[in-house]
Amino acid sequence: MNEQEYAGFWIRTGAAIIDSILILIIIAPILTGIYGTDYWMSESFVLGGWDVLFNYVLPAIAVIIFWVYKSATPGKMATKLTIVDAKTGGKPSTGQYIGRYLGYYVSMIPLFLGIIWVGIDKRKQGWHDKLAGTVVIKSNLSEPVKFESLE
Repeated sequence: MNEQEYAGFWIRTGAAIIDSILILIIIAPILTGIYGTDYWMSESFVLGGWDVLFNYVLPAIAVIIFWVYKSATPGKMATKLTIVDAKTGGKPSTGQYIGRYLGYYVSMIPLFLGIIWVGIDKRKQGWHDKLAGTVVIKSNLSEPVKFESLE
């Protein structure tokens, strides 16, 4: 039985870029329609309720829905990555996915150190993965997953 390969920093960064572009393609015309082209030149952090809804709330819901039903976002699917439970290799719970999403904020606040951690951790876990008990694996291998003990 071969050990499953953990997804590293650069492939996960590529997946995040794909996701970001897709979200931008969807929300940019909507926000431009609501706020006009001045929206893109504004120095304000938040321009109103629609801004919060389309930039924060709906993307969070969409990401968690993709994780629950596909164990990946479109970017992770395009790069053949899957989110799995770190202990069992099975599908994480909805609670783990929600915790993982909230863990992104914890990972980003100290100068993105929790995201950069993916590049130095032996299991390629960011802080959001560690907090949620998940790992991201390359899903294109045909062999079953063999997980090492956490102890």
